Amino acid sequence: MPVASVSAGEVAVVVVGIGIGLIVLSAIMRSLRIVQQGSVGVVKRFGEFRSVQQPGIHILLPLADRMEKVDMREFPMTGDRQTVITRDNVSLIVSATIFCQVIDVKSALFEINDFVLAVDQLSRTALRAVFGEMTLDECLSQRDSINSRMQDHMADATMKWGVRLNRIEILEITPPTNVLQAMSEQKEAEQHKRASILKSEGDQQSNINIAQGRKQAAVLEAEGAKQAAILAAEAQQKAIVLQAEGERRARELRGQGEALSLTAIDSATINPNTLAVLQLRALQELASSPNAKVVVPYEAAGLVGGAAVLVDALKGSAPGATPPVPVTNGSGHDSSGRPS
Repeated sequence: MPVASVSAGEVAVVVVGIGIGLIVLSAIMRSLRIVQQGSVGVVKRFGEFRSVQQPGIHILLPLADRMEKVDMREFPMTGDRQTVITRDNVSLIVSATIFCQVIDVKSALFEINDFVLAVDQLSRTALRAVFGEMTLDECLSQRDSINSRMQDHMADATMKWGVRLNRIEILEITPPTNVLQAMSEQKEAEQHKRASILKSEGDQQSNINIAQGRKQAAVLEAEGAKQAAILAAEAQQKAIVLQAEGERRARELRGQGEALSLTAIDSATINPNTLAVLQLRALQELASSPNAKVVVPYEAAGLVGGAAVLVDALKGSAPGATPPVPVTNGSGHDSSGRPS
């Protein structure tokens, strides 16, 4: 019996020692905390804020300290689709994504119970408020303005919670079916309008081009006619000038010829017989002309005398002919005009 009791006591001591060891080991393990990169650890001692620990391994006071980890990275919060009403009483289905980041850990943990839920609910109310101040056309065409206005609505409230809103993006804006159909018809009408306008502008431009082409052709044709007329006038002027120059040259040459003839006549002795023949030829040509009047020269008697002289000369040239007798014209002159 004494041996058995000793053995049971030793076993009890061993069991107690093992239990104490496990308790101590558990306390040590619970005192060690590892903070990952991108997060911080908020240490609370007996429920009171103690410190903010940076990433790494940290040892806490057993049974007194507790650590709560907070993610300091930017994280998106995608809201559910919700119905909003615009200023012109059009119901829209809208969803948005908010990109926020914790910048003050103490405020995020102790100023608000759940800052994630608070930001989500605040974004919903801000979304309704912003869309309620805008018309349907503005909501569909001014997404950047919606994002900035929502950020302005939420910035002051979230800063008190130690959360910063980096940006807000509208994911979806869905109008009702009837509005979509009306918008589709409006878009189709605008397309037809633009097509008609483009067609009319094309026809207008085509007509303008045709008119300009005709105008340029008429101008070129008129310029060609003008140039041709100028060239014809210049050619005619040159022809007239050349003709006048030729006539002037001919007159000069004729005058020179006549001067030479007169000079030759003055310097030569004309045979009376030759002169008489020339006078008779001139009278013959005058008599043969188709005139209604007959002009008898003043020197007719002289012409007759000249003819007689010519006949006498011809007779005198024959053998045994007698010398010619001078013929007077009653004025004391012979037929040649010399005194008898």
